[in-house]
Amino acid sequence: MGQGRSEIASGTEIRAPEACTDPYLRCAFNGAAQTALGVAGSALLAHSPQGCEYLVTNAFASQECDYMETVTLCTKLCVDEIVHGGEEILARTIREAKELPISALFVLSACGPEIVGDDIVAVCEAVQPEVKFRLIPVECAGFRGSQYDGIDIALDTILKKLVKNTGEKIPNSVCLIAPHANANPTWIADLSWVKQALSAMGVRVVATLTHSTPLAGIENIASAETSLLLSHDAGQKASEYLAAAYGIEPVCTGIPLPIGLTNVQRWLAALGERFDAQKTAETIVSDGERMVMATCRRKWPMGRFLYRTPAAIVADATVGIPLVRFVTEDMEMTPALVALYSSGRPVRDLLGRELHDIGLNPTVVYGTDVYTTKKSLSETKPRVVFGSTIERHAAHGLGIPYIVEVVRMTRQFRFINREYFGYTGILNLFECVQNEWVMGWRSKEKRYEAKW
Repeated sequence: MGQGRSEIASGTEIRAPEACTDPYLRCAFNGAAQTALGVAGSALLAHSPQGCEYLVTNAFASQECDYMETVTLCTKLCVDEIVHGGEEILARTIREAKELPISALFVLSACGPEIVGDDIVAVCEAVQPEVKFRLIPVECAGFRGSQYDGIDIALDTILKKLVKNTGEKIPNSVCLIAPHANANPTWIADLSWVKQALSAMGVRVVATLTHSTPLAGIENIASAETSLLLSHDAGQKASEYLAAAYGIEPVCTGIPLPIGLTNVQRWLAALGERFDAQKTAETIVSDGERMVMATCRRKWPMGRFLYRTPAAIVADATVGIPLVRFVTEDMEMTPALVALYSSGRPVRDLLGRELHDIGLNPTVVYGTDVYTTKKSLSETKPRVVFGSTIERHAAHGLGIPYIVEVVRMTRQFRFINREYFGYTGILNLFECVQNEWVMGWRSKEKRYEAKW
């Protein structure tokens, strides 16, 4: 697992190489597993040592798979197979699984088998006549890049092997892409909000790549008129492929995802214009803004005490880029640091446009790692950090009073799915800030006893 080199600058765009910078990002094998596990009625076979199965378990949890309904298998390669090849044990494992009641079996290869030259494609072709389900090999060794690269690899395989072109289009339809490439711990709630907004506009969702998506839905993707990318970190290649191969038009391109008042309004307006549902979009916006304002007048969020406070944002691009405007306009703080896990050209272009439009000049880090994050926090000295548990530990000793945990790294801090997208999402983020502000008043040295 290679370590990427982060690059940092003040007020400029800096590119860092795409690589796995654990613990922020896992490897390509993990991303491919996360994508494959989003296909309903299928199973996943990891052609890997037993240790790599941990990455499948992590992906299993990220997709919130039901262990009573989802099957994962592993060839559990040992020294002999890693040294001499494991194609025989792979074929035997597939045959042993032939009675599984599934529609497809995704076969994912880890680093060891690909290094020694195991040909999982040839094995799957040879064994296919012996099993009733589809065998879908995905060559996604961890050394191929970060989990975002793995998501793109798996999406490419799924689209090229499973989509059928009937030549017919469903009016006002959309394919949703890569909602799972998202560090929001409850991204499934974001996906639900998107589907509700589309439904209100009369837009039909043909398929979601991928979350609880049946094989039939994937086969029917070519019938979609449009595609909607729900990540700034992965899925762009899938969107471009669908446009080139099937004439599926990308929508809401070049604008941040709908986190915060301005971003939600822009995003809904773009959808309303494309699907001739401007009135519906305007109603959703006016009702949502009215609800947010009424709630804030009643609840008196403590965020008002953080006016003009220097803040840092450390997150994936999917959450981090729209947070820039939310933190600046809705929370009225001043971003001093924006550190993103990824560093692709679309990420840099989008963030650059946002910073220019708002008139900000913070320190920007692309492809950050833990060391670079801590160094950047020490230099910029923010008082509030929007990040993960990692930043809570990295900020120790730096005198940073508030760490607002909004993205998932190392700790699962939510059991109930709560969206960041949309208007309830704004209140959910306000609540995160409110709770951290209140908890920040606790004494770390003295404890008080009740008088009763």
